[in-house]
Amino acid sequence: MDKDKLLDLTRDFDAAKAAFEAYLDEYDRADDKIHLKIVHTYGVVDAAEDIARRMGLDEEDIQLAKVIGLLHDIGRFEQIKRFDSFEPGTMEHAAYGAQLLFGPEKMIRRFVKDDRFDSLICTAIEKHSDFKLEGITDERTLLHAKLIRDADKLDNCRVKLEESMETLLGVDEKGAGEGVIAPKVWESCMSKESVLSSDRVSKVDYWVSYIAQYYDINFPETYEIMREHDYVKKIADRVPYALPDTKEKMDILVAEMEKYMDERIQNKK
Repeated sequence: MDKDKLLDLTRDFDAAKAAFEAYLDEYDRADDKIHLKIVHTYGVVDAAEDIARRMGLDEEDIQLAKVIGLLHDIGRFEQIKRFDSFEPGTMEHAAYGAQLLFGPEKMIRRFVKDDRFDSLICTAIEKHSDFKLEGITDERTLLHAKLIRDADKLDNCRVKLEESMETLLGVDEKGAGEGVIAPKVWESCMSKESVLSSDRVSKVDYWVSYIAQYYDINFPETYEIMREHDYVKKIADRVPYALPDTKEKMDILVAEMEKYMDERIQNKK
């Protein structure tokens, strides 16, 4: 790829970032949840670039991954403004974001002038929070759909360690560790699967589900970064668990997940 093309791609991202900052002016940046999502957005951009470079992707795909990262949660800001919640029952933020960008008004043109990637960007954003990634046949679109999901989860590791528990769950650390782990939640953990939102009962179920989601990672390069930062153990250790049985299960979950990650890294698949 020639140097001029690389410069164009860099300018494209810088222009998209400037347009994104202008869009954010419509929302209350001082709101804790809005602030969380702004920081998260830029964290996902950095995570997408880190994963993509470790994978050896070409510069066009790296810049494309950054643009998708920038726009992936654009629907969240309206969800927070309307409902003050991240709960999927209030709004399907990914579908809303895709509609916002690619609906009749074509808001995407504020951020990306080149329309060649519209279908790819739309699909990656629309499906980034699906419980399972299905139904994508185009190879490059599937690559980016997987990449944004990994980058999203990777920065969510940081979010779960840095953000206040009140912002995340509406309780303090002690409150997050109270209660038993619901049987269906634990069953998903032992099956090495993400937890269905509807299976969560207590606050501790939510915390467990935040860790179990890391079984749904696509690339070993993402696991490499997670292991380098020791994210899973740090997230599990943030909460004081009220019941010995809960603490024991969390220790089992961490050990099983770290073993799984190491196997994926070693086998590079």
